[in-house]
Amino acid sequence: MHSGQHIQGAGPAAPLFNLLDRVVGVLTCVMLIALVLLVALEVLLRSVFGYSLGFVEEVTGYLVVALTLFGAAKAVRGNSLFQVQVVFDALPLSVKRVLGILFSLIAIAICVVLAWKTLDLVGSSFSRGKFAPTVLRTPLWIPQMLLPIGFVVIGLFLLEHLLILLRLKEGGN
Repeated sequence: MHSGQHIQGAGPAAPLFNLLDRVVGVLTCVMLIALVLLVALEVLLRSVFGYSLGFVEEVTGYLVVALTLFGAAKAVRGNSLFQVQVVFDALPLSVKRVLGILFSLIAIAICVVLAWKTLDLVGSSFSRGKFAPTVLRTPLWIPQMLLPIGFVVIGLFLLEHLLILLRLKEGGN
């Protein structure tokens, strides 16, 4: 249960979590490549031709939000979130396990509330026909969907972490 160390053995659900992790990983790579290419193209066009695509700022903003949420999900899955290791490492395994379970439950509850409330935001934008005041005039519900999706993915990886902790025996196996 060390920071940066993924605990194996989520039991029967492991293949589903592994598949979700692979999908998130591929999407994250594609989005990061798209972000770099769009920014590089915009810089090239502005500096060489004095021309701007106009939509790059909007799209890269959406990509940064998605990358942030998916990156947080990957950090949860990889058990690489920030911890005060000096304090945490000094604790007995049973206390680490209880704290991990408590953290997971609280974090899952927060993700559920955030997913629910951001889904309300998406529904409101959709029903009111709101658009971004930008060149693309993107319907706001489309980029806003990144929020509940991101919180659900984070919550699912927290659930996996919780299941693993609940399966751990007192001896750490």
